[in-house]
Amino acid sequence: MLSFRSLKASVMSIGGGPVPGAPPAPTFDELYESYVDFVWRSVRRLGVNEGAVDDVVQQVFLVVYRRLPEFTPGGSVRTWIFGIAVRVVREHRRSLRRKSPHAFAPQTDPEMLADERQKGADESTALAEAARLVQAWLDELDEDKREVFVLAELEQMTAQEIAEATGTNASTVYSRLRAARADFEKAAERYRRRDEWRLR
Repeated sequence: MLSFRSLKASVMSIGGGPVPGAPPAPTFDELYESYVDFVWRSVRRLGVNEGAVDDVVQQVFLVVYRRLPEFTPGGSVRTWIFGIAVRVVREHRRSLRRKSPHAFAPQTDPEMLADERQKGADESTALAEAARLVQAWLDELDEDKREVFVLAELEQMTAQEIAEATGTNASTVYSRLRAARADFEKAAERYRRRDEWRLR
């Protein structure tokens, strides 16, 4: 976090150059190399169908490139980039609903498919089914709960980081996360009951 002293030094510096002792600002190439997989995963988990993921990721990095001079060194790059990704995904979904409301059909995520070379067939099938169920459940959540759940449970971000990325406060994050977890438990219970019924 940027201290008051370093903030004051940057404001007072006449040359406008880097402040001594402040961490250097990351370059675009460094950010892209470090975060492209994170952004791709996040965009997919936030509900962008597989055919549009690459375009949305590209749009995220165009915004990152444009806004890189605004980034404050010392801040959380991951949170900043995820905040941009959330806004780009929201805009993508709004645009898609306006242009093509029927495009919200379920898609198959290649990451969710079983890898027969790594595990036994039964285990691979069970993992693929579990991944499919989680993705289907995520698709049912409203955007606010989905964002918080993905960040907390799948990306392991703290409530403060999530609040910063989504532009909300920590109390709202905790509330949405509680609701999303409760929804997840209900969905898991429905699946367990359905599975028990099938096995009878």
